[in-house]
Amino acid sequence: MSSEIELLRQKRALELRKKMLLSQEKPTPVAAETPKLSSRDVVQKILTGRGAEVLATARRYYPKEVGIIEENLARLIDSGRLKGPVSGEELYSFLRRVGLSFSMDTKIRVKEHGELKTLEEKFREGVR
Repeated sequence: MSSEIELLRQKRALELRKKMLLSQEKPTPVAAETPKLSSRDVVQKILTGRGAEVLATARRYYPKEVGIIEENLARLIDSGRLKGPVSGEELYSFLRRVGLSFSMDTKIRVKEHGELKTLEEKFREGVR
């Protein structure tokens, strides 16, 4: 009787070892399922302020060049050489330095009595 119980224990231990070895050999599917973000998405993640607007405006003027710049910036971000948030002003300055000259849509507003007014509205009030 005791020999039968011992035999069952040994079989169970052998089965558990096989399962453990098989689970160690299989690669974890979670790491394989993480989708690779596009270069545009990687760059968008670190842009702050008007950064997305600057990038979109630059893309309208220079679509091919901005695509290449986005790929290179994404590569720098992935490698860890470019860290932290990039503001719209920093991105605009960088794009100007690499030779991409373009104009941004600029609006000047004045806050008066808790209300934002454009300069045009402010001048109209002054004429009346």
